[in-house]
Amino acid sequence: MNYTMILFRTTITTCILILMTIIAACSDSSENGPVDPPGEVNVADQNLRRAIALTDNAIASYFTGDGMAMARYYNPYTNVRSDEKGSVWMYTSAIEAVNAILHALEVQKEEGNATLHNEHFTRYTQLLDRLIDNADFYKGTFQLVSYTQTKEWSVYGVNRGGGKGTAQVAGIENVYDDQMWLIRELLESYKLTGKQAYLARAEYLTEYVLDGWDCTRDGSGAERGGITWGPGYVTKHACSNGPMVSPLVWLHELYKGKNDEITHRYIDAADKQTRLTEVVKKSDYYLNFAKRIYDWQKSQLLRADGVYDDMRGGCSPGSPQTENVNGTVYRKGISCQDRVGPAITYNTGSMLSGGADLLRATGDDMYDEDNKKLSDASFQYFAKLGQTEEGYYTYDISGFRNWFNGVLMRGYVDVHPSYQNVSDYISSFQKNLDYGYDNFLYKGFLPTNLLVGWNRDRGKNNTEGMFIFAFAAEYAVLARYELQK
Repeated sequence: MNYTMILFRTTITTCILILMTIIAACSDSSENGPVDPPGEVNVADQNLRRAIALTDNAIASYFTGDGMAMARYYNPYTNVRSDEKGSVWMYTSAIEAVNAILHALEVQKEEGNATLHNEHFTRYTQLLDRLIDNADFYKGTFQLVSYTQTKEWSVYGVNRGGGKGTAQVAGIENVYDDQMWLIRELLESYKLTGKQAYLARAEYLTEYVLDGWDCTRDGSGAERGGITWGPGYVTKHACSNGPMVSPLVWLHELYKGKNDEITHRYIDAADKQTRLTEVVKKSDYYLNFAKRIYDWQKSQLLRADGVYDDMRGGCSPGSPQTENVNGTVYRKGISCQDRVGPAITYNTGSMLSGGADLLRATGDDMYDEDNKKLSDASFQYFAKLGQTEEGYYTYDISGFRNWFNGVLMRGYVDVHPSYQNVSDYISSFQKNLDYGYDNFLYKGFLPTNLLVGWNRDRGKNNTEGMFIFAFAAEYAVLARYELQK
């Protein structure tokens, strides 16, 4: 074969390869969903657009019917939605993403750019209404004997019921931390929309959660303290205490300067048995409880390496029990001897956010010092540079940790106004999200592992809905951070 023929064939082959590359690029673009607008990158705007794109796609892929039943998994490679439904905690992650976007839209508008606000705010408040209304599929009613009273409650069960208000919620069928994450989002929703129904529901659930505070007295007359994982449990967890601190501070701030009152139930410190009540101002009540819960978790679960353990175990009694006091039945107090790990990012993150809110509300430098130490210790403990990809920090994503890690990131963002050193920690999350979005976005979905990508076996890419909502929420929080830092 002569040289001319070889050159001709080489040229043809090169042209074909270039054409195939162009076609593939177009195909990838169409499969991956919305493309970022061209031009110089405005990080805040890009973050918010990506949050919206992820959320819109997740709502369309995981939710079905007027009742908004949420599938736990969806595989973008096979277009298969799981029959298994998401728990109320997973469902709440969608509300979290919507609230985070609404908050970022408001801040962006305040900063002088109302384009995205005008396009999305109304439809997202309508989506929020639908999500909160249909959360009632997880709602049910039961009677609970607590430390100070017996009362019927309508709360949220772990699993979705067949109709609104029909969910199983007795015993281990509901847990206090699920109520806490809902309280947080209901208060966010109230602050964003001004709808009194959201505030009323948040306060009702707050009353239920605080009814779970172990106000029984030890031998010295001190409160045992702590909130068990749920009414059907005796272990006292970081996740059933720390997440309540911020919402309590927010409630304090909502009622500060007002005369609204509430009934505080407690046990006499002298005889350690008599159940008492007092009427106090809501603003004081909520702030005092925020401090008490923060102090309990700090004293009971903070480790020598500066992060938080998971729970207090080794409890007596070993299962929920009651006792008769002057002819009335109450729940027995619980003493737990063991501090049990592991350290998980969200247990530290919720305390960072709680400490930041308490610092703002009280001005107490203790919270500032706590936040600085906890921020530095947690990043050193949880973030591993170069473990997966050179120049990027790896966070453990086993189990539900993708969502847990978002709580840590939000904690850093909340601490940032008083401790700018966390900007590098926040940046690690921004870089990981962008790496996943720029390299692995597929049909509007991000993989569970942002630094590794999808499984080569297309059938093994079932993706947790709450992870997509977690990524969307992170992007929205980062958009707000970029605008306010």
